[in-house]
Amino acid sequence: MVIQHRFAALLLLAGVSTSALAAPVPKDQLMKPPANAAHYVVVSQAGKHGDQWVWTQPDGSIAGRYTQSLRGWITEIDDVIRLGPDGLPVEMTVRGVTPNGDAAETFAVRDGKATWKAAADSGSLPTSPAFYFATGGTVASNIPLIAKLIEAGPGGVALLPSGRATLEKGPTLQVTGPAGPKTVQLAWMRGIGPSPAPVWLDENGKFFASVGGIGTLPAGYEANLKAMNDFQDAETAKAVRAIAANFRQDALRAPVLFDRVQLFDADAGRFVPNQAVLVRDGKIVEVGAAGNVRAPDGVRTIDGTGKTLVPGLWDSHLHIGDDWSVLMNMATGITSFRSPGTDIDRAVDARKRWKSGELLMGEAFVAQIIDAKHPLAAQGAEVVTSEAETVAAVRKMHDAGLWGVKFYTSMNPKWIPAGAKEAHRLGMQVLGHVPATMRPLEAVRAGYDEITHINFVAMQAMPDDVVNKANTAQRIEGPAKFFKDVDLNGPQMKSFIAELAQRKTVIDPTLVVWEGALNSDGGVPLDAYASYMGIISPTFDRFFKSAGYPLVKGYTRDDYRKSYAKMVDLVGALHKAGVTIVAGTDGQGIELVREIELYKKAGMTTSEALQTATIIPAKRVGVADRTGSIAVGKEADLVLVDGDVSTNLGALRRVDTVVSDGYVMNGDELRKAAGFTGKPK
Repeated sequence: MVIQHRFAALLLLAGVSTSALAAPVPKDQLMKPPANAAHYVVVSQAGKHGDQWVWTQPDGSIAGRYTQSLRGWITEIDDVIRLGPDGLPVEMTVRGVTPNGDAAETFAVRDGKATWKAAADSGSLPTSPAFYFATGGTVASNIPLIAKLIEAGPGGVALLPSGRATLEKGPTLQVTGPAGPKTVQLAWMRGIGPSPAPVWLDENGKFFASVGGIGTLPAGYEANLKAMNDFQDAETAKAVRAIAANFRQDALRAPVLFDRVQLFDADAGRFVPNQAVLVRDGKIVEVGAAGNVRAPDGVRTIDGTGKTLVPGLWDSHLHIGDDWSVLMNMATGITSFRSPGTDIDRAVDARKRWKSGELLMGEAFVAQIIDAKHPLAAQGAEVVTSEAETVAAVRKMHDAGLWGVKFYTSMNPKWIPAGAKEAHRLGMQVLGHVPATMRPLEAVRAGYDEITHINFVAMQAMPDDVVNKANTAQRIEGPAKFFKDVDLNGPQMKSFIAELAQRKTVIDPTLVVWEGALNSDGGVPLDAYASYMGIISPTFDRFFKSAGYPLVKGYTRDDYRKSYAKMVDLVGALHKAGVTIVAGTDGQGIELVREIELYKKAGMTTSEALQTATIIPAKRVGVADRTGSIAVGKEADLVLVDGDVSTNLGALRRVDTVVSDGYVMNGDELRKAAGFTGKPK
């Protein structure tokens, strides 16, 4: 469903559902849209990625067809929705294939029962007036849902399997298309996720478009994507600005004493019991044994008995989303992060509003993507066609105040050395995916300071036909199939790892992505999300149970799991050899604690694992002199969590208090503002 695409990052490579109902219906057996079907295009700033069509069949049912190729990820699906007299679905079928395999999903109302089956779950409930909210499907699903929400008014519509959605209309915008100017209206759906989901209506109040990093717009209206996205972001900013103001009151920046806490000393890599920390004017002014740090008269004291005080957490791979998403990050204790791939305009705007206090966000260090002009170029990238344009793109990013540049999988390897040299001359860092035809060691020798994602590190040992197609699904399927058989102690990998260490290369593994993609058959919550079940939204609860990457013919889920286990071992081998590891999720931030837990599984100590999300990334971006650890004179970026982190890293999920820019914020209040309905388990 198009509205759901904005949550794709949560699904660890998913966008629409998978299922084990049967083998996927092949493309040539899917429905073909008639000539009079409504035509939508799937686009980003990088260009067109696919098409969708919607039409009404002779029996009155609504049909949809969706075709897309996104950097080699293929979606070919159709769906049919039959509505009852009340406008609610009584039957729905989704067929075809997505990047996560079989899209099959069914729903039907028969004999007084509503029954559904998808990859995430299956079930049956007594029939009631409710709209089945599918885990997948085409834009066709949006049309009756929007109509029903408008008809229902403020009371909204009950959802199946659970939940309730409402729709709130917002301001209008004029767009231009084949029929000339048209006035469209922004609206917000509530109840789908933790924050309002934007959708656009036409002049008749019907579904018009869904926009974001990737948008679905009526054919001929593609040129309006940026204007609509900017308008949508501006309206989101208005809503979140008021929330930020609540948490940035002068009273919340008053001095505070954290007493009787267990303190994580990130610089030394150790936990220190029974400590006290005094914060004043946004700085840490005293650290000492509990009882030895005196609070001046009137200073607020927070009792940390049974709790752990850690430096503000860092997610080293967290793309800046909308303003709601960065609020969620703050609620999970992320006070600083790296965004390796954010549109320059968005990055500049977000940082400007963060500095002014209008946006409640951790401090962001941004790298933008550079990719070659290619059918498989990354959406949102600065697209180049020569070495000279590569160097010019680097300079453009530097002039915008960005921290680094990120090369991508369709980049021409011949242009990387010049681009990297210019980046280094300007004091910027170079990181990224490893382009097709290039191995990671070649990328490092060409100027990479950091390799993003463990699968691209694994590419060193992949066959040529995998490496040469690393800008397609082979970047996933190759390591999934073959990495289980790689000998990490063999001469090839040992010399590779040794050179990475010698060159001080940094690795951003995002292991949590691969845990979900390679391990899961669906139906049970992924480990990264189990603690968040029941506190975000019923829709997210289903997403959290999504299946992993589809099996390639001839391979089993056990093969994939063995390859994933070897990836965990690779992180351990890298760490043991002295290669720097930084914790990143490429998700929503709520996965960060699981990423850290996986590093302990790879062989790090608890302290070493926690350093990858505190002092190490601070050093990586050059700000360890002012943040990243709890020390006198440093900025008061702190997180108080409920529990003993030294024995249970999972306690990091139970955020009690967040201090960012000196503002002391209650964890429960932050979660409520971000859309959570409770504390993670």
